[in-house]
Amino acid sequence: MEEQPIIIKRKKVVAGGHHGGSWKVAFADFATAMMAFFLVLWLTATASPEQKKAVEGYFRDPVGFTEGGSPNPVDLEGSASVVNEASPDIESSQIQIEDEMVDELSETLEQRRMRELFQELKEQIKQDATLQEFKDQLLLDITDEGLRIQVVDRSNRPMFDSGRAELKYYSQDILFELAKTLGSVNNKLSITGHTDSTPFSGRPGYTNWELSADRANTARRALVAGGVRQQQIARVVGLSDSVLFDKEDPNAPVNRRISIIVLNKKTVDNIQTSAGQYDEPLIDLTKPAEDEQEEARERLESGEWLEEQEEPAPGELNW
Repeated sequence: MEEQPIIIKRKKVVAGGHHGGSWKVAFADFATAMMAFFLVLWLTATASPEQKKAVEGYFRDPVGFTEGGSPNPVDLEGSASVVNEASPDIESSQIQIEDEMVDELSETLEQRRMRELFQELKEQIKQDATLQEFKDQLLLDITDEGLRIQVVDRSNRPMFDSGRAELKYYSQDILFELAKTLGSVNNKLSITGHTDSTPFSGRPGYTNWELSADRANTARRALVAGGVRQQQIARVVGLSDSVLFDKEDPNAPVNRRISIIVLNKKTVDNIQTSAGQYDEPLIDLTKPAEDEQEEARERLESGEWLEEQEEPAPGELNW
């Protein structure tokens, strides 16, 4: 008996496949779009006509709108707004500096400029033939008022003739050369004349005070002729022998000098404040007393001022 082959049939059952999660992403996009749509409807319903016009202008030309108008077309009262990010390297936060810090920085900068001018004048003295010849008569230093340049007398080489306010020709050349540099700065200048303690006896009533003031004015005229602007002159003073350079020898030639100070801003402000005009004088000597005002009022009301006055006698003065 022949053996029958055993045939095994396997039936493949195909079940429903897995759909995945792509539908969740699509639903999330749809929900986001619907939320944005309702937000637009809400903003449109609550916005004013001006705000709608601003939004319309932004969407028509975003670049031109943010450059020429406000970057916040709609004020959402604290919510996010459109911000121009064209310059990301510039910090948008504002830095507030105290007034004291500003004054301190300004003073520091001015001190640096004074030191630079000091070095510039030193180089000018070294290179200029005229100033080099008289370098032993030029004294430079920095004081609380600014950069000071002193032109002093030396034995057998004075700036002025004795008792005179006219400059020697070489003194005039010195001031002309200094004026080239001083006229190039914006600082104001102070010019001071000094004398020694030798009493002046050339003219009655003319003392070292008048002489020092006249010499300071002569130096001013020479500086202006050399290039210093008239507006730069802030002060011209004559101090006679009240501020001696050599206190040990009051009659020394070095005491006869002209001081030129390149003033700093603080000193200029003090000069203008101290010499400024007050709203009301502390003592007004021109104002009549109360009884004088009352008497004048009574005369005005009574008409006495219309009465004819007697003519003064010959030789008398009637003020």
